[in-house]
Amino acid sequence: MTKLTIKETQNSTILKFEFPDFITKNESFEFKNIDEAKNSPLAQKLFHLPFVKTVYISGNFIAIERYSIVEWDDVKDAVAEQIEAFVNDGGVIISIDENKPKKQPITVYGESTPNPAALKFVVSRMLTKNAIEYKNIDQTASSPLAQELFKFPYVKEIFIDENYISVTKYEINDWQEITLELRTFIKQYIENGGTVLDESLIEVATKNDVTKDEAFDKLDTTSQQIINILEEYVKPAVAADGGNIAFDSYNETDKTVKVILQGACSGCPSSTFTLKSGIENMLKSMLNDDNIKVEAVNA
Repeated sequence: MTKLTIKETQNSTILKFEFPDFITKNESFEFKNIDEAKNSPLAQKLFHLPFVKTVYISGNFIAIERYSIVEWDDVKDAVAEQIEAFVNDGGVIISIDENKPKKQPITVYGESTPNPAALKFVVSRMLTKNAIEYKNIDQTASSPLAQELFKFPYVKEIFIDENYISVTKYEINDWQEITLELRTFIKQYIENGGTVLDESLIEVATKNDVTKDEAFDKLDTTSQQIINILEEYVKPAVAADGGNIAFDSYNETDKTVKVILQGACSGCPSSTFTLKSGIENMLKSMLNDDNIKVEAVNA
């Protein structure tokens, strides 16, 4: 039997009725009146209540905005009981669109990284061959999934590569409070046919490989050697930690190698130690030059 949890919101006229499981397939719905609610029998039923102004259905909750003719304290329990009775009697919350892609079962699990602010969500299928980082929602035109993830108030940055998604959070929440919510959202989003990355933009990135090859050929020999070392020895290790490292530049005069840290590596407290004791020492040894220094452009 479904049992709802009633939660207040920052808006005193809106109350949330939370379900123990997700009730929508990575979609959100807003109904202003009974005519708009044709694909939601539950919302139509709620609009028969004279104080219901707007019905929102998203994730694992139904939110209702009320008119000022009543106070929530007077009616919230009765509304929760009505929703519970409707659902437990087999009532439909949102009607299913048969034209949508079939569900593709996947597994998603969370994996810790050296960066306490970042968690790596590993997916049981390939997502992309191109590492892509998003610092904010304005950058997410190529990733509808990243766009949706930024709607969670605690998500700070997103990094997608191969078969995983690294999420960096703000300090307002602990991982134990939000990991299940994120993991469930990512799993259901992908299973229900949601787009992780826009393929057309991925194709553009692939075409740019030719340009990258041309740029590589124009570099000095040491820079080429550094790139090859990073690709072969460093990237697989940092990828395992949910991050990425990209070559930026090499200054032959002061022997400084500049790199860009992405994903879990960006902002990681141990990244400086990794750069100095790990990558810097590796380059010194493999290039036979003790004067090499490594710096992160975005450290």
